Amino acid sequence: MPDAPVCDINALALFVRRYPRLFVLTGAGASTDSGIPGYRDADGRWTRAPPVRIDEFLRTEEGRCRYWRRSMLGWPLLAAARPNAAHDALARLEAMGRVTQLVTQNVDGLHQRAGSRGVIELHGNVHRARCLGCGAVHPRAAIQQTLERQNARFLRISDAVPAAHGDADPQGAPDADAFECFVPPACDACNGILKPEVVFFGECVPRDRVEAARATLEQADAMLVVGSSLMVYSGYRFCEWAVRMGKPIAAVNLGCTRADSLLVLKVKSRCGDALAALIEHLTMEDCEREAACDIRSANRTPLQ
Repeated sequence: MPDAPVCDINALALFVRRYPRLFVLTGAGASTDSGIPGYRDADGRWTRAPPVRIDEFLRTEEGRCRYWRRSMLGWPLLAAARPNAAHDALARLEAMGRVTQLVTQNVDGLHQRAGSRGVIELHGNVHRARCLGCGAVHPRAAIQQTLERQNARFLRISDAVPAAHGDADPQGAPDADAFECFVPPACDACNGILKPEVVFFGECVPRDRVEAARATLEQADAMLVVGSSLMVYSGYRFCEWAVRMGKPIAAVNLGCTRADSLLVLKVKSRCGDALAALIEHLTMEDCEREAACDIRSANRTPLQ
């Protein structure tokens, strides 16, 4: 099957008009304009060191130290991030009644801050961590204070390159991979292991989230992918399901996606630029339609 034609905003606006109940899936590209780096380049290739995997985190102290050191260095950038034009436009699209469900692969919480409601976070939310022992939930911002207090020397010696979703790649220090002196955070209640409430690489997305998202896909008219390469199966499978359900798929993404051959149209643009233009286009059309209705109504008014 050939790839979908690359189209302009007019085609995307027509798609949204034709299919008013959208199932929207967003990925890292929706948050890059907020200063949060993505994982991949335009061809879907990794642009950074691999993240810590779930088996490494759970099995070894070194794995946990590796994760929390990188997270300590990357957190300030994510904590300072604000919603961008893509988040704002999707919230506006929802307010216009055109989004039946927003599902995101991102863990930054920016869709909710922009005003989107009922967001399904496939991969969780990095602003919280849970104790694997007693289940207590801890705000990530409070954990950061503890990390910096107990590991101040690592803040001084490391030159970290920001990475996706609050991670970082420590570089330029002679002990960049030395963790024997690093102190990972522990639960205040039971001293148990803290794990961020996110789905690690190698970990399965909770079934209830997947089923809830799939149920809303069944009720939608079409699917819109925003800022995702879909290289991770947790997102790509929704495209497979949409095709089986007979629902068309459009995408806004700068680079290639795993589902290019399944798309009916694609806009190769930065997500914020494309979606802001889409909202402007839809708003202008609505205004023109209302004006036309007012003129027709005035023409039908009998003369007194």
